[in-house]
Amino acid sequence: MNLQKEIESILKKSLGKMGMDGNVSVSFSNRPELCDYQSNSCFAMSKQLHKAPLELASEIVANIPANRKYDFSAEKPGFINVKVKDSYLAKKGDELLLDEMVGVEKHKKSKRIIMDYGGANVAKELHVGHLRSPIIGESLNRLHTLFGDNVTSDAHLGDWGLQMGLTIAQLMEDGVLDYYFKKKGKEPVITLDMLNEAYPKANKRKSVEPEFKEKAAEFTLRIQRKESPYYDAYKKIREVSVAQIKKNYEELNAHFDLFLGESDAEPYISKAIDIFKKKGLAHESEGALIVDVAREGENILSDKLDKDGKPYLLNPMPPVILKKSNGADVYATTDIATVLMRNKEKGVDEIIYVTDNRQGSHFERFFRACKLAGISPEKQKLTHIVFGTINGKDGKPFKTRSGETIKLADIINILIEKASEKLKSNGLKPSRELALQIGVGAMKFGDLSNTVAKDYIFDIDKFLSFEGKTGPYLQYTVARINSILAKTDCEGGAIKIYSEDERKIILAIMKLISAYQLCYDDNSLNMLCSATYELASAFSTFYNNHRILSEKNLNKKRAYISICKLVRRALVQALGVLAIDVPEKM
Repeated sequence: MNLQKEIESILKKSLGKMGMDGNVSVSFSNRPELCDYQSNSCFAMSKQLHKAPLELASEIVANIPANRKYDFSAEKPGFINVKVKDSYLAKKGDELLLDEMVGVEKHKKSKRIIMDYGGANVAKELHVGHLRSPIIGESLNRLHTLFGDNVTSDAHLGDWGLQMGLTIAQLMEDGVLDYYFKKKGKEPVITLDMLNEAYPKANKRKSVEPEFKEKAAEFTLRIQRKESPYYDAYKKIREVSVAQIKKNYEELNAHFDLFLGESDAEPYISKAIDIFKKKGLAHESEGALIVDVAREGENILSDKLDKDGKPYLLNPMPPVILKKSNGADVYATTDIATVLMRNKEKGVDEIIYVTDNRQGSHFERFFRACKLAGISPEKQKLTHIVFGTINGKDGKPFKTRSGETIKLADIINILIEKASEKLKSNGLKPSRELALQIGVGAMKFGDLSNTVAKDYIFDIDKFLSFEGKTGPYLQYTVARINSILAKTDCEGGAIKIYSEDERKIILAIMKLISAYQLCYDDNSLNMLCSATYELASAFSTFYNNHRILSEKNLNKKRAYISICKLVRRALVQALGVLAIDVPEKM
């Protein structure tokens, strides 16, 4: 349901009556006290049609037949203002109330999409840096699904890299893995505490102990070759770690269809490399197997010569490494193999990746490699959505006072604790489930309210406010409507416009409907957050100005109840897309 398109069609027909043609666009009014919609197109068309903007606007309005839907007016210096008539707006409200998708229309052509977000590394505890990917990815997943796309979500775990070799090398030296490496004792019970202690210790050692780093690299290679006992220990560690990762994601209300990892793409690595070799795209360089992905003009010759007497290439777009000199696979290799694996089934229109902005160069290069080799079909779209960092109130990356990265489990506990305090201060006795819903909802709305690509300040006290543009304010608005509806047996009736408050509510829903498509096009949820807040704010004004339950005029009361139901449905749908749970009571 899009009134903008309907108005644009009316203006276009008027131009046609005048024997003219032009590009007419309509937007929501930036002066809502004057009109509901406006068109500024006469300014651009006036030059083409050799008329003054106001003259053109007046002629267009004069050629619009009288109708029961809109009032049109031409205003200086050349605007066309549009006011929706009360009766038509009320009719649209009734239609929205009966519409399963509250005005959102599925796209005529759906796409089959694989969304790759999450990106947790096995054997490493999730931390604040892992927050944005599942938050943004889950909401985009739901947005695409709302419009009818067939989306498969994959957590794409990092389970095949150096961190596995480092962790196993450390645990072996600590004697934890004697059962595997020395055939001594019982099979160990690997715990998260063991992994949380082993990996940071090993990661520090690799920077100062070359021999340990070399050992870890060798272990990584043996794991990738599935050699015992390295691979046996790896499987146990992966099992324990993935169980915790799933729990963390569930608490963030992020749900995945697949929990595949880099290891699942391993059978496709040799196939992918063969494709590059057969097409003459791969060659050796200093013992490594690489693919040049720089385009013409991106290679710059150096004055220095290599061992073969040829000039080095100062290449602003480095090559993709398929195999390291020791034969180990690297990040790009598994990503390319994963695309090949995903395309074993035909008909994947798009693969979307959601990661932080530091990985832009990697995705650009591996996308190019996939296209060069035909591993990604020509018509398939590869999309990389980048997000900014989470910063503290000082504007620097969010960390503990001691400078350590904050664990995700600790953030969730902080959210629960803060939300519980807030609920208690409002006279409520919170359960853990309710506090989790409100705390996580507050954090998500605080994140998604920002443009995805930008950094944002993590301010949980501000996020948890029950007033203003926050998640709890929206959740509370729904809970307030639930309370109203629970106290009445009035079924509701035809929506009527009795005051400006009802107009603002229905127009706010129209803006919300438009916001879904804008977010879809922009791969960012901030406009949906703003539109949802605007609707909740409009309802709050309506609630304060009208006695809904004690209204004596039955027709009015029924109309008010229907407005409540409409707002609730619109808010619940929007919050559902944002993956924010809506408590029944608050």
